[in-house]
Amino acid sequence: MKHKLKNLILPLAFLVTTSVIAAENPPPQQVLFKNVNIFNGTENKIYKNQQVLVEANLIKEISAGEIQTNSGTTVIDGGGRTLTPGFVEAHAHFMLMGPSVPAMEAQKTWEDFGIHATKMAEMYLMQGFTTVRDAGGANGGIRRAIDSGLIVGPRFYPSAAFIGTRGGHADFANFTSPPDAETNVGRLNISQQANGPDDVRKFARNNFRMGATQIKFMQSGGIVSAFDPYQLLAGSKEELEAAVQVANEYGSYVMVHAYRKQAALNALNAGVKSIEHNLGFDKEIADLMKEKGAYTTTNLTSFDPSILEIPPVRDVPSSLAKALSAKEEFKNYISNMKKYPVKRGFNTDCIDTVERCNIQVAYEKHLNDKYFGPYAALVAMTSVGGEIVALSGDFMNPYREGKLGVIEQGAYADLLLLDGNPLEDFSVVGASDKWLDSPLRPASPETIRVIMKDGVFYKNTL
Repeated sequence: MKHKLKNLILPLAFLVTTSVIAAENPPPQQVLFKNVNIFNGTENKIYKNQQVLVEANLIKEISAGEIQTNSGTTVIDGGGRTLTPGFVEAHAHFMLMGPSVPAMEAQKTWEDFGIHATKMAEMYLMQGFTTVRDAGGANGGIRRAIDSGLIVGPRFYPSAAFIGTRGGHADFANFTSPPDAETNVGRLNISQQANGPDDVRKFARNNFRMGATQIKFMQSGGIVSAFDPYQLLAGSKEELEAAVQVANEYGSYVMVHAYRKQAALNALNAGVKSIEHNLGFDKEIADLMKEKGAYTTTNLTSFDPSILEIPPVRDVPSSLAKALSAKEEFKNYISNMKKYPVKRGFNTDCIDTVERCNIQVAYEKHLNDKYFGPYAALVAMTSVGGEIVALSGDFMNPYREGKLGVIEQGAYADLLLLDGNPLEDFSVVGASDKWLDSPLRPASPETIRVIMKDGVFYKNTL
């Protein structure tokens, strides 16, 4: 009898133990999207009548049939709407509110910059961008605030301070400021002037220390800037190679601001992986980009006639003269990009109030469709953007658990549910054909019904 009782006690103890463990470790949270059509971020097609199971923060399963779920799974009936990856903005500036470079240097404090960045983060997420690469000015604090839940925003890939030369596109100093004088933007690590390869290495290493995921180098001049003609080649071979050297040390990469053709070629030959703006793009650049495995992003407002009407261009004679000249020199960009396509990410490059940037983001969406069609526009906003941010590598990429910009098993659960098929009606992504004459836009497009980032709902109006 004692042996029988002992044999009974052991299984009972096992059952009690396993019940306690099960109570302490409940099944992972699941969300099931059913009755949805899928644009997966890579293919020029829609997969109809699908189900997608999200478990915790990753996509666990995609199927045309029924998917087994846990008890307590949240079920979202898409009603035949289109599920897409969350959008990726590959060139934003959360810390730069304008209205001009001199104003930011002389009249803004860290509070001004921080509050503006906080509101920009929320705006971008509500526009459907679950990932943003900041192309200069923001350090790691914004990402920490977002990832900890302190503020609402997208996944964030900051570049920390722009690095450039005296008199170049990273020179935010006042007109009368002498060389090497301390600046407001320098103190805040928004922008740094480098004088030679050693300075480049110093500032690049400091940027990674401050939370950068990649390095931004200002290699050519710009239009809306004080000292630099857009034709400027503002970075020696040695300085470019110094930036690439440091990025390689961290397993990451360099992105460069480059307008002229020669600036892009110089950067690619130095090992740069991301050419920003790239307005002189042609077949020679395309061939070298493919050989080097490089990417590009271009703010398409550069080719819109309204660019001459924005106040920083219209009201500043030197900027207007530069814009008119650049308009002529770079007029073949669109046709060349169609003839010699390369991997191109989405780029808004807005420096303005949050309300005006909200309008410009919607207009940039529209221009991507207008110039390249809905499929190329969607790929730029999803899978190519995901590939670009992944260039930050195994060390500096803060989001290594899954892929971004795609709907596939094991990818991050960053998802949008749209009222319609964006391959047929691009307006459902929140695009608008109004820019400077646009009224204020709503905080989030009505046609984006669900916004999920990292498996968490930030909007659900179903």
